[in-house]
Amino acid sequence: MKIRYILVMSGLLALASCIKDDSTVGTGAISEILIEEGSVKELYDIDKNEVLTISPKCRQTHADKALGYTWEIDQKVYSHEPEFVYTGDKLGSYDCRLIVENEDGKTFFPFKLNVNSPYEEGITVLSCDAQGKSMLSFMLKQRVEGVEDHFEDGDCFAKNNPDVVFASNVSDMIQCDGNLIISCQGGADGTPASIYYLNEKTFVMQNYIDASDYPDFKPVSLAIPANGFAGISYPILNEDGSVYEISVSEGVVVPSSKLKNEYAPVCAVNGVSGAAFNLFFWDVTHSGFCQIMNGYGPYYCSKTYLLDESKLDDTNNYFSDREFVAMFMPRVPQGAPSTEVPTVVVVTKKGPLYQKVILSTKFWNQDMDAGTIVLADNGGQKLCGMAEHKLKSTSPMVASRLYYTLYFSEGNKVYTWNYTTSQLLNQVKEYCAPGTSQAVVTGMELSQDQQELFVAFYEPGETGLNGHVWVYDTQEGRLLRKYDNVCYRPVKIMYKKK
Repeated sequence: MKIRYILVMSGLLALASCIKDDSTVGTGAISEILIEEGSVKELYDIDKNEVLTISPKCRQTHADKALGYTWEIDQKVYSHEPEFVYTGDKLGSYDCRLIVENEDGKTFFPFKLNVNSPYEEGITVLSCDAQGKSMLSFMLKQRVEGVEDHFEDGDCFAKNNPDVVFASNVSDMIQCDGNLIISCQGGADGTPASIYYLNEKTFVMQNYIDASDYPDFKPVSLAIPANGFAGISYPILNEDGSVYEISVSEGVVVPSSKLKNEYAPVCAVNGVSGAAFNLFFWDVTHSGFCQIMNGYGPYYCSKTYLLDESKLDDTNNYFSDREFVAMFMPRVPQGAPSTEVPTVVVVTKKGPLYQKVILSTKFWNQDMDAGTIVLADNGGQKLCGMAEHKLKSTSPMVASRLYYTLYFSEGNKVYTWNYTTSQLLNQVKEYCAPGTSQAVVTGMELSQDQQELFVAFYEPGETGLNGHVWVYDTQEGRLLRKYDNVCYRPVKIMYKKK
């Protein structure tokens, strides 16, 4: 036993001696791989179509041995290159991993990659130049520290649809069921009247309607609620006062089978919830205010109850013998109670008198002015003017329910009217005057919290991108920010929601 013990100990000493000798000459030491802090981050956020390049910096604890690289995306090998070069061509959130290895072992570094939409949420502007060339612009929200909100250079439509010709003379846009729907009148350049469906997050064209079969189709306003759904046709107001209809799901435009009279070129749209919606029009033929309710109608505002057209006459037409001036639906602020019923304001003229009526959008059942049933004789009417004023049906305007104020413009001046008070229309207050005295305001929009007013205008004396967007404090009228030369003549400005 003693001899065997001595032999075992001798063997262990010899083995230890060998290990020590190998480490002395450097042939047996493990060279651990370390990835320098900051050269690869735990989280990357890029926009769609943006190129991300990651250049890891590695060092080894002992000898510099040959390194191999593996980049994985969602557990699938993406590349074996030393650098990670990735183009965000698809929106999403991805689990990624860098594996660096040498002959001694591997080092792992997991990270997250988010490919975001650059058009997720924010101010969107449609514009066209003097020749009718169309343009889509979007204000990119601040995401990188030190980079303020700014409009992206170039046409967002062309950038995301390089093989598609954008029809001339854009006229309107709405956000509906995951789409940004844009109407164009077409023009002398040969492009037909068209409707485009763009993905609301990528601005990539999803569908296209060529309306060249109807040479008189010149759309001015899309009466489509944000919660549009299959099986319903929605009105499109035409330049000549006629109405066409569009099937959102089938992508077809045809003359309207319901609205066959002449209508003012403006409408109010209220998407209530789910499949419920209300659309409001002024029927020039009947001098009447009418409603499409959940696809049914039109129903006219009467002195007794809603009437269909066949029963409408001068006796029971609530707005009989009145001339239409304007209509608008005040914006309910973000975060308002879901039970709050939106209203629509109608301004009419009869002789020298201008009158307003504030109606509930829910079955006409409540007069917001008098607190009584609006359908009583003359109930709800309030005098709003006795002399000529600047408000017209086509005036650029937006109304705040938070402040009970209408903002509208003429030329380069924006005016405010407290539409729930006794303030006369010919006594409106000047709110601001953006640009030069030659500027023309063509659109306005409120921020989601209604604390900021975005005023879009153009300078006729400028060439190229002569469109501007200035931002004002809603209550004080104080100029907050300027975005100059960001588009052509603005046609429509809207806040695209997330």
